[in-house]
Amino acid sequence: MTNRRFRRDAQERETSALHRTRRYGPLLLWIGFIAFASTGEFSAVNSARFVRPVLLWLFPGISEGQLGGIHFLTRKVSHLVEYAILAFLARRAFITSSHAGIQRRWFQLGLLLVVLCSLLDEFQQSFAPSRSASIVDSIVDVIGGLTVLLIFRAYDKRARERGENGGLRAR
Repeated sequence: MTNRRFRRDAQERETSALHRTRRYGPLLLWIGFIAFASTGEFSAVNSARFVRPVLLWLFPGISEGQLGGIHFLTRKVSHLVEYAILAFLARRAFITSSHAGIQRRWFQLGLLLVVLCSLLDEFQQSFAPSRSASIVDSIVDVIGGLTVLLIFRAYDKRARERGENGGLRAR
């Protein structure tokens, strides 16, 4: 009997660890990617080596000024998307948490994580010779993450209202 209980407890711990890995693994991997993207490998000079040929292929008559503008815009949009994905993964991890407090506060925790990662990202960039820290980039990052979090919060609210009204929309 004790042996059976020991096996059941071990299986529950293993399942719990597996669930935590599935829940937080993608989030931690994405945070690692963000840290890697803060290195010189993703500097404007390095990203231009890829963006410039693609733009010249798509738009052969594009001017240097237009190339620079589109490259700048591409980099800002990538900030938005990078942190939108972070917010999505944070929400996914937090709403499936085994801790009720984390589940209830998924929005606040997600936003806190986005802000902290954004600030740490820019801080890390301040040490890379080919990068520069920018509060504007942090603001763009937070806007990307906050947008996703607000969309999910509105979706959750709407779903709750439908559920409370027997599937009908609240007016």
